[in-house]
Amino acid sequence: MKTTLAFTRVSNAAILSTVLLFPMLLFAQSDPMSPPASQTQANRPQQAPTSATSMQDSATTSGDVGQTMRDKMFLRKAAQGGIAEVKLGQLAAQRGGSDEVKAFGQRMVDDHTKLNSDMAPIADSMGVRLPKEMNKEDQAEYDKLSGLSGDDFDREYLSYMVKDHHKDLHEFRMEATSTTDPTLQTAVANGTKVIHDHTVMVDKLAREKGVPVPEHGGHKAGAPPTS
Repeated sequence: MKTTLAFTRVSNAAILSTVLLFPMLLFAQSDPMSPPASQTQANRPQQAPTSATSMQDSATTSGDVGQTMRDKMFLRKAAQGGIAEVKLGQLAAQRGGSDEVKAFGQRMVDDHTKLNSDMAPIADSMGVRLPKEMNKEDQAEYDKLSGLSGDDFDREYLSYMVKDHHKDLHEFRMEATSTTDPTLQTAVANGTKVIHDHTVMVDKLAREKGVPVPEHGGHKAGAPPTS
């Protein structure tokens, strides 16, 4: 009987202790001042935030690489176009139907030979292997002109030169404003002036022969180049 009574007292004491401690446990768990569970986890590695400067440097580097690739592509294309100007100019100087077309053809030979020579060391310094032959389109035009003479030659040659120089002038202007290489920028600026002069000349000859001359943006393509 005494054993039973003692056991009952112990049980009552345990229950009372649990009842008294339970609110304290609840308060501890809901206490807003207590540290979050994530801070109680020992030695969890944390990722450092990405630096804004690092992101900017990465974007700048990517932009530089992209512009360098565009510079190299421009040099290859300009050199190939220059080869065509020289060879087509030689043909015009030989087969042109008028003295004016023959003189223009010789001007193309002289000026584009020099332009190609000016661009070559820049391309070499940038590791660009320049083409040695005309592209397929220019070769096809050369073959076509080889079978013409007189006024037929003049009209075909001038028509091709008008289209070619308007396109080249636009590409040189774009490269002059986009490249960040100072040596290339100077060479391209000089080349732009030369091609602009050619464009004015060929537009004038074309009009005299009744060959259409395109206009861009409401301005004649022979307008002075922008700085």
